[in-house]
Amino acid sequence: LQYMSGFGNEHVSEDPRCPGALPEGQNNPQVCPYGLYAEQLSGSAFTCPRPTNKRSWLYRILPSVCHKPFKPLEEGHLTHDWDEIEPDPNQLRWKPFEIPKAPQNKMDFVSGLHTLCGAGEPRGRNGIAVHIFVCNTSMIDRCLYNSDGDFLIVPQQGKLLITTEFGKMLVEPNEICVIQQGMRFSVEVFGETRGYILEVYGAHFELPDLGPIGANGLANPRDFLVPVAWYEDRQVPGGYTVISKYQGKLFAAQQDYSPFNVVAWHGNYTPYKYHLEKFMVINAVAFDHADPSIFTVLTAKTTRAGVALADFVIFPPRWGVANKTFRPPYYHRNCMSEFMGLIKGHYEAKEEGFQPGGGSLHSMMTPHGPDADCFEKASKAKLEPERVADGTMAFMFESSLSLAVTKWGLQTSNRLDKNYYKCWEPLKSHFNPKCK
Repeated sequence: LQYMSGFGNEHVSEDPRCPGALPEGQNNPQVCPYGLYAEQLSGSAFTCPRPTNKRSWLYRILPSVCHKPFKPLEEGHLTHDWDEIEPDPNQLRWKPFEIPKAPQNKMDFVSGLHTLCGAGEPRGRNGIAVHIFVCNTSMIDRCLYNSDGDFLIVPQQGKLLITTEFGKMLVEPNEICVIQQGMRFSVEVFGETRGYILEVYGAHFELPDLGPIGANGLANPRDFLVPVAWYEDRQVPGGYTVISKYQGKLFAAQQDYSPFNVVAWHGNYTPYKYHLEKFMVINAVAFDHADPSIFTVLTAKTTRAGVALADFVIFPPRWGVANKTFRPPYYHRNCMSEFMGLIKGHYEAKEEGFQPGGGSLHSMMTPHGPDADCFEKASKAKLEPERVADGTMAFMFESSLSLAVTKWGLQTSNRLDKNYYKCWEPLKSHFNPKCK
């Protein structure tokens, strides 16, 4: 597969099978080349300031309006009902989420969506949701688009071949991709597959501001990849299903052709992917422990300066060199909500119990930090330069919203680790008033 590089760039792409498919000098000529239809996909209000104005023009064989009426579709475990169960302020940890076995229980990307927690409301265009996806079969003659917001997809096991209206992307574990609001996509898998999704309503992901870091660092814009135009002119007499996630529910419409019929496109509103190994890590090189915000890959901002609707943060391999410092994450109570997942390896603060394909949630002002074993080891360790998190990739979805956990997350999934709190029970007092 081929890609174009750059975050938020104005890209131009046409399938090489149809050279000259992009109109010259205008967006919607009276007659488009090759007899195509012009269609604009807007990711922002028309009147947004230029730096935040998002749109792309698509030149397609048939416009996306050619479909039968939408009808309700069973949502399964997808929800935005945050009141279906009583709130739980405890530290929560989940064992790896189970992937159904095929062929006894075939499940594709859409039917495998399970909402774990979230807050806010898609109709009000303010909120987030954390979903787990588990699947074992590809989407056949059906696609999904999200009317509610953006999907940031983090595969943990198994690679995803994602076909979009803009072209194809192969996304493997240790990579992420973002499918923005309204973009139609279909997911092909190659066996048992699992991962995490951060959904945001009412904002798009941006690169965080660098401030005193300067012009370079963290996730560099050139490392984000955008697919190139690819189309199929395919009739589907048996019916192609277009699924819309709208106001938190699923609806399905039938059409008799493939929606991936875009021959050419241009614009700055696209799907994109990023490899987490490209992240330029910033860290403390003298003393103390820098706040985890230095590991932010992408942020979805609110109108309050410095307060995120959601941040996507990673904890990649790096060097630890701080002197006179307890190097693992410190004990903490936070005005933000923190959901953590593990793609691979062993997270430094909790090497036991926190497993790839599982997760944890530390809610607003709920204390958390290293387990007893980690504290004892780090307190006595000889402080030399050391590699941290080699072979590991943990991540965090952090939000200024107070997240509610779904009934599936607390009960139905049967993956909640009810002994999580015990990892702190062995912590003991070292206080000695006679020893300064």
